[in-house]
Amino acid sequence: MKRNKIIFWVATTIIILWEGVMPLSTMLFAPQYMNAGTKPLGYPDYFAYTLIISKILGVLAISYPKAPSKLKEWAYAGLTFSLIFAFISHACVDKNIGFMLMPLVVLGILAVSYIYNNKIQTNG
Repeated sequence: MKRNKIIFWVATTIIILWEGVMPLSTMLFAPQYMNAGTKPLGYPDYFAYTLIISKILGVLAISYPKAPSKLKEWAYAGLTFSLIFAFISHACVDKNIGFMLMPLVVLGILAVSYIYNNKIQTNG
């Protein structure tokens, strides 16, 4: 049980930092770089703000222990779609292998968080 919680929190902390803290700090402290990841892919400027706010809400939902399980499921799904679409966008537009692999790596870590969240929930 303790092992499952440690694995969950390590994976979830990485997700919190990558999908929550980094975008939030960009929005607060370097707003001129808000659309640095979305503009080259052809997305409008407002999409970056929507994406960041959605990521922050998703991270809050998966990291808050008392969040309803249905809310956590939606948050995991939203973050999953975001990462899959990031991979597809990079694969179709800039074809940069580094930019294509990074969302897949984060998706793998998100999957570990999801799997161990379910193990913790079912084992008490």
